Amino acid sequence: MIRFVVFICGAIVMSFEILGSRVLAPNFGSSVFVWGSLISVFLAGLSAGYYLGGVFADRNPSSAKLGIMLIIPGILFLSFPLYSVPISDWIFMRDLGVRLSPLLASVALFLLPAIFLGIVSPYTAKLMICSHQTSGKTIGTLYALSTFGSIIGTLLTSFYLITVAGVTALIMAQGVILLASAIPLFFMRLHCSVANGEAVLQGKLPEGG
Repeated sequence: MIRFVVFICGAIVMSFEILGSRVLAPNFGSSVFVWGSLISVFLAGLSAGYYLGGVFADRNPSSAKLGIMLIIPGILFLSFPLYSVPISDWIFMRDLGVRLSPLLASVALFLLPAIFLGIVSPYTAKLMICSHQTSGKTIGTLYALSTFGSIIGTLLTSFYLITVAGVTALIMAQGVILLASAIPLFFMRLHCSVANGEAVLQGKLPEGG
């Protein structure tokens, strides 16, 4: 289950970035400034998420806490259609220029979800290290799964899903997927006690992780 969560979050983060270009396009177009803003904001969000995920992972991580970290962006995705258009329109009406306007819109709409999705990889790495005691291989496997998920999410979204489902439906579906992925984590009862620099696994990690 942990590996599945890493894969799904990797797929969603890149899918959301592709969809972000469509969200911004009505007001700001699809210029290099829009893409530069999107990419920069997602990278900033992921970087902040990686850092925060590492910090939280050193504070007795558990599968239940990981579930909460998926629920928050899940709610943001589900409610995205309610706030994205008003925020985008408001920034557009301020007419802050072709560079600053899409940058501010990207920060307002995409930074927070990107942070929470970034938290997942380091947080799950700590949980998996507790259970497998092979940090190098574990971390490599998780980041490989996340990257592979990003590839799949990018290709499916850009080549197929946008045409079939549309932007709004896809973003809300991603919220549903995050919420559904969070539910089993509350029943795993996987808890990693961290004390004196040593991690001790409590609970049972299901087969297949």
